[in-house]
Amino acid sequence: MRRVGTRHRSGGIVVFAAAGESGPPRVAFVAGRSVGNAVRRNRVKRRLREAIRRVSVPAGFDYVVVATATAVDAPFDEMVTWARIALAEGD
Repeated sequence: MRRVGTRHRSGGIVVFAAAGESGPPRVAFVAGRSVGNAVRRNRVKRRLREAIRRVSVPAGFDYVVVATATAVDAPFDEMVTWARIALAEGD
């Protein structure tokens, strides 16, 4: 993904995008240990899943959404804005 795709950073998230198969987009969520313990990592991934759900994601691409430490305490509306900006840059 890193070699063939593009990277877009917005606020506390980084989105890697690469052309994939036609059909619905595939999205993976990653929160490294720098984000915090397992509870914090899982919480930020759940919030990112919902933020991406609220944004229209272009079909035919594969995405990896990486949370950074600043995403843990960010308000949910801000996460939705970050996702919207990062995915718009990928178009």
